[in-house]
Amino acid sequence: MSVSTILSNPESFSAALYAVMKQVNPGLEELEQYEFRYGLDNLTPEDGDWASIVLDGQEAIEQRINDVNFYRSIQIKPRVDERIMLDPVIVRLTNMLFVGLVMGNYPPDWVREHFYFDIRSFIFLHRTAYFTEAVLAHLGEAPYRQFVARQKRFDRFQSLGYKDFKEANAEVDQLFIDSLQRLIAVRGTPILLAIAGPTAAGKTEIVSRLRSVFEEQGRQIAAIEMDNFLTDRDYRETKGIFTQGKEALHYELFKQCLVDICQGRRIITPRYDFIYATSSHDLQGILKPGGIPVEIEPADIIFIEGNFPFLLPEVAHLIGIKTVYLTDDAVRMKRKWKRDIDYRKKYEPTYFRNRFFKEQFIMAQIAYIPQMQICDMVVDTSGAALWVTPEIKKLIDG
Repeated sequence: MSVSTILSNPESFSAALYAVMKQVNPGLEELEQYEFRYGLDNLTPEDGDWASIVLDGQEAIEQRINDVNFYRSIQIKPRVDERIMLDPVIVRLTNMLFVGLVMGNYPPDWVREHFYFDIRSFIFLHRTAYFTEAVLAHLGEAPYRQFVARQKRFDRFQSLGYKDFKEANAEVDQLFIDSLQRLIAVRGTPILLAIAGPTAAGKTEIVSRLRSVFEEQGRQIAAIEMDNFLTDRDYRETKGIFTQGKEALHYELFKQCLVDICQGRRIITPRYDFIYATSSHDLQGILKPGGIPVEIEPADIIFIEGNFPFLLPEVAHLIGIKTVYLTDDAVRMKRKWKRDIDYRKKYEPTYFRNRFFKEQFIMAQIAYIPQMQICDMVVDTSGAALWVTPEIKKLIDG
């Protein structure tokens, strides 16, 4: 059967695509072909003719997916008849890759290098390269220590719960915990310990485990969640969802809270409601009627968890240990399906797909990679590696 015939016949195209897509994502081997077709039907051109999809060259695609303006153009809530739809740019990119794979224009190796295919989203998303040359130079070019990458088995998963995630990360997490204890013993307390990283990377869970370890040692522990300082989501989205600095936060409250707790004073922070995406405080930093703030007592070790805790120059000097806790985007996507869609019912699924596609590249460029260039440690759970600066290595090794 000729390529043109395959492209013009939806059933033939589905069969050919299903065969080649198993080279791109091995998890598709768990699906029957008719199940794969369910997802494909949502993206099939209206006339059913895949030959209508015009392909761009590989170089043009690479340039586009590495341009921040490409992601800024993505709409989070495009609607047709009041229904949220996938952004047309995402649909076109995915359909180009589908057709290019079937036609042989885009080799599977090239597609895997630049994209990952999320089965539940049924779209391609760009692979973020977090370990840039500048990051590697800052971290001494090689991991402090590396284990077998046990997250590799998640390639076949459609969603991912914490039990499997924790088990896969056991060795690198334990090394991180041990290394932190050595650093704190050298630097003393009280100490602010910032753990930055993308959503669903595992920040909340590792902080919880660290708290338990330190509490067993008799230390007083506190935690400051930067997300609690977020202003209402509606306000942030009108200003641009990626206002990753002061504009996204009750910043003056945040700064004063860090100063106060470093001086041994009790602090009161805002509280952010993730269901309704609203803050307990108004834009002037005043508690809203009925709002319930968070009260935090002084402690030996104070955790700061968030997306960008040490990119703020006015407070960075207060932070004693700066860590980025990193998990690859493809794994985080699976975690978010399980956590935020299946359990928390936090997002409408198509809104979630648009938002994840839009955010990841931008947030990597403005928050995570810059922090990896100035941090003390990077915990790469997907690579099962702990990275530290040469100075921190000396302190850990004694």
